[in-house]
Amino acid sequence: MSRTASHWGVYDVDTEAGRVTGVHGDPTDPHPSALVDGLPELVHSPLRIDRPHVREGWLRRRDREHRGAEAFVPVDWDTALELVADELTRVRSEHGDEAVYGGCYGWASAGRLHHAPSTLKRFLALDCGYVDKVGNHSFGAALAVLPHVLGRADVPNLTPTWPEVVEHTELVVMFGGAHLKNSAVDPGGALGHSGADWFDRAHAAGVRFVNVSPARDDLTAAVDPEWIPVRPGTDVALMLGLAHTLHDDGSVDRAFLARYCDGYETFERALAGHDASWAAGVTGVPADRIRDLARRMAAHRTLVTTSWSVQRAQHGEQPPWMTVVLAAMLGGIGLPGQGFGLGFGSIRGNVLPRTVPVPRPTLPLGHNPVDVAVPVGRFADLLLHPGEELDYAGGRMTLPDVRLVYSAGGNPFHHNANLNRLLTGWRRLETVVVHEQFWNPPARLADIVLPATTTLERNDVLATEFAPEWRAMYRVLPPYAQARNDLDVFAELADRQGFGAAYHEGRDEMGWLRHLYDVAADRARAEGYAPVDFDEFWTTGRCDFPAPAAPPLFAAFRADPEAHPLDTPSGRIQITSPTVAGFRYDDQPGHPTWSEPDEWLGNAAPGALHLLSHQPAARLHSQLDPSSGSRATKIDGREPLRIARADAAARGIADGDTVRVWNARGAFHAGARVTDDLVPGVLSIATGAWYDPADPAVPGTPDKHGTPNVVTADSGSSRLGQAPVAQTVLVEVEKVLDAPAVTAFTDVRRAAGQGSIQPSTGVDCR
Repeated sequence: MSRTASHWGVYDVDTEAGRVTGVHGDPTDPHPSALVDGLPELVHSPLRIDRPHVREGWLRRRDREHRGAEAFVPVDWDTALELVADELTRVRSEHGDEAVYGGCYGWASAGRLHHAPSTLKRFLALDCGYVDKVGNHSFGAALAVLPHVLGRADVPNLTPTWPEVVEHTELVVMFGGAHLKNSAVDPGGALGHSGADWFDRAHAAGVRFVNVSPARDDLTAAVDPEWIPVRPGTDVALMLGLAHTLHDDGSVDRAFLARYCDGYETFERALAGHDASWAAGVTGVPADRIRDLARRMAAHRTLVTTSWSVQRAQHGEQPPWMTVVLAAMLGGIGLPGQGFGLGFGSIRGNVLPRTVPVPRPTLPLGHNPVDVAVPVGRFADLLLHPGEELDYAGGRMTLPDVRLVYSAGGNPFHHNANLNRLLTGWRRLETVVVHEQFWNPPARLADIVLPATTTLERNDVLATEFAPEWRAMYRVLPPYAQARNDLDVFAELADRQGFGAAYHEGRDEMGWLRHLYDVAADRARAEGYAPVDFDEFWTTGRCDFPAPAAPPLFAAFRADPEAHPLDTPSGRIQITSPTVAGFRYDDQPGHPTWSEPDEWLGNAAPGALHLLSHQPAARLHSQLDPSSGSRATKIDGREPLRIARADAAARGIADGDTVRVWNARGAFHAGARVTDDLVPGVLSIATGAWYDPADPAVPGTPDKHGTPNVVTADSGSSRLGQAPVAQTVLVEVEKVLDAPAVTAFTDVRRAAGQGSIQPSTGVDCR
């Protein structure tokens, strides 16, 4: 039995004769995640990639049109690496260094060394550079605006902790709720799952919770929450109605605003007319209920939280900004358990007791000589419109002419929106290289596929941002077939390109682990910690650090704003930002306001519904989708789509029916799940079902599996952030009787028409 870890927890693995025979959650974990069963199950899956492969059409004639619908040819590692090295050299020679895109995006695998995007970026930086990405799909709009408001971009840190809430908070108003499933995972590893216990403690302490959301179950029923059903995309309008009531009632903390904030007067003038009655007309929440909530917030020690999902929308910069403004009007910022929280419980560690961050082992990425990074929300524009200009963050960028995409540890056909448009851009690329463990969508839609190991097949170190401990991740199994560690693949490629010594520095896996550990340990000692040496760490499997409680968020600023100013132009909270106002963007003024989205229930055509997509409970994004746990949640093999009972009845849809969901951007099939937990007019589906188009070579064909990003828009949140807007989407839905069969998990090595792999004359197929 050996211990390893994943993003969803630490667990022990039993093996016999090179196969996993059992898994057990960490005995110190109060509620181990059931997701731990997934990766050991999949490590022996027929979906594993056993050796390097090259798409036959690309190999023969550099075809771009048939990615995803052609045979793959198995080749040996030497042939595959020679092809990759030659393509990188050719593309750079013919089109320049900006023709290589390495902005690989995804959670990849847990561990500080074998983090695939990091190993890739280190390699490409040494190989003359690459076009990178900027922003993220989790909280990209907040990431763009909060430096102008608070002088900070560390969004996951911007929330009070559970102990503060339990001890000091009386009322928590949650825009978008705080679903327990989101706190089951953490980048790098969820050490212990205690979210449900903390909710229980808060409830027992008398804390009251209000769930402002289109979905009743966005907050656990264990805390007996009050549900305020709201139309999607109208949270800021509701906040403005609350703010107007506070203003009219004289409940605004003007002393706080005067000392700690800038620009309230401008916002206050803009607030005129946005009273509770106006907000009721936009949100669907009765005006009396808005006024009542505002008065309760003013009368109690209140925490205002907004989930990351709320800002994944058109004008998504406004909800986090308005959250801060509403908390400032209440005057609780800097006090324990009060103020605001952004993404409360969105990952496992961001509301647990926190210490001053402990230095973590980190693979250095090096300097990227290509100074171009494109917002993740505009990835399709990057592929489709090279040379065009894009407004972003107060400036203008020219989109580079990317010809080669190198991806490791990410799934572009999961997190990107408007997948049919992305497919059109994907066909323009000359070459796509991926490192993958399974025959998943990025592998099937690639040209050169290199097989990667899983976390069970390598050694690593777990060190998450919020946990005061490091854990050893031991290799449990030998690499599957011919799979290799990403680090080793890039080391050999670097040797071929002539800079191997600079990449691997003469170290193998254990040499790198020791080096990264020692560098981080020395930094920790300089900050007063006393970590054990590497040999003791690797023997005992852990290194623990003292965990003194961190002060409340913005406590030093509140105690003395002159001595501890914020990193904003005024040193204070910018309720109005002269910088943002100076950009003169018509889609993002200099203070928060509600702007009507292009798609919402207020302008919906008859029969249209608002589609919301959320994180899944039975997998992590698209990871583990083929596992039995994820498959068990599906309806006839398709992702469940929740639909309100009244909407289902009006369309003749019963629970378990297959439905087609569509708009002008595309269509997907799903299984209907009728519910009483949604606002009428709203649909809800989890993200992460493996993209399974009827014909991958033809953009526009429907997805068979339930992939919502076939219909989502990729227009950008605003010119300020250009962040993803997956929650701003209207669709129609109907029952169907003849949907095509799901083939997402078919073994592509055997399935005719799905790229059956056959050796071809003249190709080395050893």
